[in-house]
Amino acid sequence: MLKSKFKLKIKMKNTIKILALVLIFQMSAQNVKTSGQWLTGENRGKSFVLASDEYMDLYLGTVAAYNAGDVEKELSYYEAAFGAENREFTTNWHASTEKVTNTPEVILPVRLQGSDDALVLSWSTEDRLWNNGSTEKMSLMEVYSFNKDKKISDFSQWYRIDRNNEFGRRVGGKFYGETETEYTGRPLVFSNRGEVEVIEQLMQDYNNMNAEGFFGVFAEGAVIEGFEGEVTPITLEMLQGYFDTLASVSWKLYAIVPLKIYNTDPASGVTVFSREVRTSKDGSVWEKDLVENFYFNVSGKIDRVIQFSRDITQK
Repeated sequence: MLKSKFKLKIKMKNTIKILALVLIFQMSAQNVKTSGQWLTGENRGKSFVLASDEYMDLYLGTVAAYNAGDVEKELSYYEAAFGAENREFTTNWHASTEKVTNTPEVILPVRLQGSDDALVLSWSTEDRLWNNGSTEKMSLMEVYSFNKDKKISDFSQWYRIDRNNEFGRRVGGKFYGETETEYTGRPLVFSNRGEVEVIEQLMQDYNNMNAEGFFGVFAEGAVIEGFEGEVTPITLEMLQGYFDTLASVSWKLYAIVPLKIYNTDPASGVTVFSREVRTSKDGSVWEKDLVENFYFNVSGKIDRVIQFSRDITQK
């Protein structure tokens, strides 16, 4: 079934390209002078006309320089200011890749009525081999803006990630759960409701032994399930008493990974890797590596923390 859906997407993609080509031929055969319309902004209401194939040749020159990793040649197609703005990015991009191959499939040069500028709309595929050994394949839709001097003055890109990519997919992994539910077997996605910033602020408040600030991100009735199996309600009084016994704390974050189950409510789980050192007022020191799961409810508050630890490996 998945293969059938994928084939259908490919057929639809190819059909769109064929229709675009048919449209061009029909416009030529019927002597159509304008087509389409810009719907927003200062260009609202303007239609398009076909532009010269010279812009297609300029675009192909840019692609050839891009595939060769020739930064100076690639930037020579850019307007001076736009080239200067993108020089560092372009240089670093090619320095980070061993080989990049962009293969154009459809090129459509157009111009807005009454404008000296031109747009090149393109469909292409791109294979990337990074210096670190990772590979990536993209299907791209791009718009190159050419000014009246026939230099690229702007650029926009939309992409679809190949399903066989080694990284960068929208979904991945698999959720099982403690018991089988309707969510069992679904993939996971990154959550982006501010969880990373909450954990970073939590670290600052914890290291400053700010009980009120630390407590502020927890839901009413929140609990922490400690690494020894104890379950402790998180209250302001508990936190104040906890900090009162300590001379200092140091919680150093290694990684923050916010995830949620695909196609579910906004509740999320954040896995945090860290090292913590607690120095008590009696002089004793507690130090461990931690893995903790912070569960954010639909309101964005933490209602549960599960903690795992290990002793520090001596080196």
